[in-house]
Amino acid sequence: MALPDGLTARPHTLDDAQAVCDLVAATEIVDAGEAAIELEDIQGDWARSSFDLATQSIGLWDGSRLVAAGEVFKGRRADAGVHPEHRGRGIGTWLAGWVEDCARSSGSKLVGQTVPGGSGAEEFFRDRGYREGWTSWVLQLPPDATIEPQPLPHGHALREFRGGEDGWTAFHLVEDAFNEWPDREPSNYDDWAPRGPLRPGFEPWQIRFVTDADGTDVGVCYTILAGATGYVDAIAVRADQRGLGLARALLADAFARAREHGASVSELSTDSRTGALGLYEHVGMHVTQTWRHWMTDL
Repeated sequence: MALPDGLTARPHTLDDAQAVCDLVAATEIVDAGEAAIELEDIQGDWARSSFDLATQSIGLWDGSRLVAAGEVFKGRRADAGVHPEHRGRGIGTWLAGWVEDCARSSGSKLVGQTVPGGSGAEEFFRDRGYREGWTSWVLQLPPDATIEPQPLPHGHALREFRGGEDGWTAFHLVEDAFNEWPDREPSNYDDWAPRGPLRPGFEPWQIRFVTDADGTDVGVCYTILAGATGYVDAIAVRADQRGLGLARALLADAFARAREHGASVSELSTDSRTGALGLYEHVGMHVTQTWRHWMTDL
């Protein structure tokens, strides 16, 4: 399709990070009710080794103003949106075509995006012939909730990130657990680390491990402090150590640590592929948002 009148398109450059962050925030406020994006999220995503800004990103500009943007990671996961003030001009249709072409050119057979439930994006994808995949939920621990430390089995203990090989240990624990999900492409350390221990502003308290009686790391939790919110980005327990209460202990520890560092609420997201919704509700969290993944065959 031809671009709508008055717009120009080009790949992002590193200098565009703030403009993209502002655009995403504007879409989140309208579609999800609040903005959760941070500049560090954009910078971390763009630093992933498997992401090429020059070929896997696009920005649509109206003069000096960014009005739409899109990215495709590994030909499978898209993140695209149009500024609410510029919707209804055919920009979303052009952007969806670019996303599909970008994914197709990398050899991908499937591409999709996760969007807020009940949003205009859902209607757009449905009308475009996309099919619904998994459901995701954002859960929150209220600011007045009491955080009770959870008991650990005899010999188990919590410890803080110490640098060095701890980054690799955290990555492998998360990767092994998340690879149990269907429709997930394996990651690598150089893609994960920029969103973890190499994320701008990272501090050691944000990654905590649980060890067994032999001192082996068998679980991990990674928390991001975003303003007044402590966001549990990833939690994982080794398969043979599940059912012992380790995840509950890691969660309670993450909530307490985030509160100590200025967070008033704690949040995380999970989806229907994990079966973990009940665990999070059990520790006092409640669902605040519902998102759904929409995908199409190429």
